[in-house]
Amino acid sequence: MAPLPKGSALVVESIADQLYRILCHRITGGTYAPGSRLDPQAIATEFGVSRTPVREALARLEHDQLIVTRPRSGTFVARPGVTDVREVCQLRKGIEWVATGIAAKTMPQDRIADLRDEAVEALRRAERGDYEPFFASDSRLHNEIVAATGNARLVKARSSAEPFVQWLRALGATGRRRVAGSTRRHLEILDAMAARDVEAAQRAAAVHLDEVEEQMIADLG
Repeated sequence: MAPLPKGSALVVESIADQLYRILCHRITGGTYAPGSRLDPQAIATEFGVSRTPVREALARLEHDQLIVTRPRSGTFVARPGVTDVREVCQLRKGIEWVATGIAAKTMPQDRIADLRDEAVEALRRAERGDYEPFFASDSRLHNEIVAATGNARLVKARSSAEPFVQWLRALGATGRRRVAGSTRRHLEILDAMAARDVEAAQRAAAVHLDEVEEQMIADLG
């Protein structure tokens, strides 16, 4: 098997799980371009496995809407469009509005402060042309807020959208121009959470996700 992306689990994963992670990483990282054809036999040969785990991995990717299978044509990397962006952002907004309200009451102050410091430092780095810390900070902030609910179903629903969010980012649909604006919204959310102001935190989260949706659609166009 080829090496997994950094941070991926090795021992506890099945071959199908590992293939899923590798192929997902290749799609969301831009190695496989939208519209490119995926050959199940070629994948099986590359990794020295049977077709069964390949089929399982591809089924999961299709469930995530990262690939599409066309009868008598084959399997292809999907081409994200405006409808995809709207659906993913609506899902995120529904989940994160609820999660932010809960996190505003439950997240420890030291964790809020840590997330805030990370967001500020990421903005400084972005101003010098290094955008990766912002992307890491952005993902951590949203995931930590949902995790703070302690609601496994919310966490699972939010994680289901993460590959698509990462993919849009790799395709440029979260353009660099949004870094300062997103950081400003992140700080508004965190400051409201620190003040235990549930309504202000939820309001800032909703505005932030509306803006993200608008910018993603504009960038795709």
